[in-house]
Amino acid sequence: MESFICKPKYVEGVDKSHLKQLIPEQLQDEPMTGTTIMAIEFDGGVVIGADSRTSMGAYCSNRYADKLTPVTDKIFCCRSGSSADTQAVADIVASYMEILEIKMGEPVAVQIAANTFKEICYNYRDRLTAGIIVAGWDKMKKGQVYIIPLGGMMLRQPVAIGGSGSTFIWGYVDANYKEGMTKDEAVEFVKNAVTLALTRDNSSSGVVRVGIITKDGVERKVFTHDKLPKFQ
Repeated sequence: MESFICKPKYVEGVDKSHLKQLIPEQLQDEPMTGTTIMAIEFDGGVVIGADSRTSMGAYCSNRYADKLTPVTDKIFCCRSGSSADTQAVADIVASYMEILEIKMGEPVAVQIAANTFKEICYNYRDRLTAGIIVAGWDKMKKGQVYIIPLGGMMLRQPVAIGGSGSTFIWGYVDANYKEGMTKDEAVEFVKNAVTLALTRDNSSSGVVRVGIITKDGVERKVFTHDKLPKFQ
């Protein structure tokens, strides 16, 4: 059936939308998580953490965003880059994992979820702005952390950081990370690292969200400013 929808003709070189001219310039940029994300393996599982700011250029559009996104009951991803891109990819992978768990009759491995993120990010690397950290626990390899930066490469690392704020805390991570941390030590390490990024990165702010993933499930914590450490 032929469509008779009228399509306006635009003059080349002229703004296609007169409404766009009414929107402030700082609100015309794509929402970006402009962020600090990290994850660390500890003796018993993994700890993930992130700030909560979403930016549109220099404008802060959301100071309480949740960048720790569940994929399965015991697998989470930390999102950095375009909010739209990372949310879409996380939703797609979560849907795939749900179907796979039904077929298998058991929870999927963390590496399978990470590989699915990698495939999507690599195949659409020219269209996506997505930096992902996948972390979780499974009965085969216990706690695992995989980082998938822009371009779709995937690496397993005992500690991973990403986002614009990560450039400010490499020194802290290198100096203070140690293998075999306890849960409390890992939580404190992640909280301190993200807090340091908040104080130095103009695109990171808000609260510090932390997730602890073990064989027993996920424990979520939120640290507001009055509960964050003070650094000189």
